[in-house]
Amino acid sequence: MRLTTVRAIAVSNIPIVSNGDNLAEMILENIQLEDGDIVVITSKIVSKSEGRLVKSSSVTVSAHAKEIAERNGFDPIHVELALRESVKIVREDGVLITETKSGIVCNFSGVDKSNVPNDDFVLLPIDPDQSALTILDNLTKATGLRLALIISDTQGRPWRKGSINVAIGCAGINAFKYNQGKKDLRGRVLKRSTICQIDEITALVESLMGQANESIPVTIVRGYDYSEGEEKASAINRQHENDLFR
Repeated sequence: MRLTTVRAIAVSNIPIVSNGDNLAEMILENIQLEDGDIVVITSKIVSKSEGRLVKSSSVTVSAHAKEIAERNGFDPIHVELALRESVKIVREDGVLITETKSGIVCNFSGVDKSNVPNDDFVLLPIDPDQSALTILDNLTKATGLRLALIISDTQGRPWRKGSINVAIGCAGINAFKYNQGKKDLRGRVLKRSTICQIDEITALVESLMGQANESIPVTIVRGYDYSEGEEKASAINRQHENDLFR
């Protein structure tokens, strides 16, 4: 029997990230990477390094945001920032679901207040795939290793309770594994089998990263047999014509 071991390694001691910080340098100062490693980084520290924090006191709330907030008991500033980051409102009753400028459909455009100063909100990276590519380039130039990088974010699911880690940006790894043409255990040829490998990986490391005070914004996945390539995380987002519910 062939045994396969996949390890998820928490990178501790990553300092508080500020605008302009080099995340690749921070990672390399705290762990020795190996060839084939997958580096998973929370969107929160990517956003901080890119200056995506907004002070509440700087936000002027629009009439539309006020109306949505009052109707639902939401923070009007939170609503305003979510609207600014969106291209479309999917739902605004009971919950605010939007489509972001990068094509992600999520709660409040991914705008969040956790693990940032009290007066701040943090926005998602403008282009998570480009952010992933930039960080990966810095890592590979410094190490000469074959690496992959994924940016993760915690999001809810419309048909299941509870949040889970998902991938919103990637580089050096394809978003999907395609099993079409392979045979199952009974010898039948698979006609449809597309695995979102970057979501699988981010879900794996969620137990280490956590969502509260764990302070683990970076993890390494070692030993995972992934499909390498340039397919972006944005490929996960269904186009409107293929969306079964909107």
